[in-house]
Amino acid sequence: MESFTIHTMDDLMRAVETYGFLPFFKNVIAGFSVKEHVDPALWFTDQPGPWEWKGPVIRTLGCAYGKFFEKKAAFVSREWFADFANYRRGGYDMDALYDEGLARHGDKALFDIIEQHGPVLSKNARRIGNYGKDGASGFDAAMTRLQSMCYVLTSDFVYSKDRWGRQYGWGVAQYATPEQFMGADFTDRVYRREPEQSRQLLLAHLRKLFPETPEKTLVKFLG
Repeated sequence: MESFTIHTMDDLMRAVETYGFLPFFKNVIAGFSVKEHVDPALWFTDQPGPWEWKGPVIRTLGCAYGKFFEKKAAFVSREWFADFANYRRGGYDMDALYDEGLARHGDKALFDIIEQHGPVLSKNARRIGNYGKDGASGFDAAMTRLQSMCYVLTSDFVYSKDRWGRQYGWGVAQYATPEQFMGADFTDRVYRREPEQSRQLLLAHLRKLFPETPEKTLVKFLG
């Protein structure tokens, strides 16, 4: 993998499209993250930086973003996401997974909320599902599992705005199913191969990116 530095949002988008996978934080593959390649001067300033670019990058590229690797967030390009989802889902859609007894009841309940109401802000999904102190529990854990299995992704980050229309604070995650967010480009391709075929394509791609990285590390990264 060639060395690169991310100075602008365009640089970040090029990296996502070029590599296909781009974790936001450090992971088992050394040097393979946004965190390790962004110009340090861009973190937490009064100007938009990596945190603020996430939503525009997702919207512009139509790429997937979610907790896909080691329970940490990452970008996956549209080109690679269908095979990635096919592998992570094991070839099952959520209904089939649940019918086979392979999905938790809480995960299926949260998935149904996203499927019925998505794209939906995290705070609204919590309200609809009555998650909270006196209601259902396990929202964060279920959401992480659904993203890891590629049944749900983050489709945007929505910011509050002041009376002058300027956004402020931390962006609130908006969730959707890949089927909702990517449409036919995803649904027509996600199950076209056997999951193991998708896995081998993904591994071959990673080997090209990281020819010096041990196979066991690439396998661990892929999950």
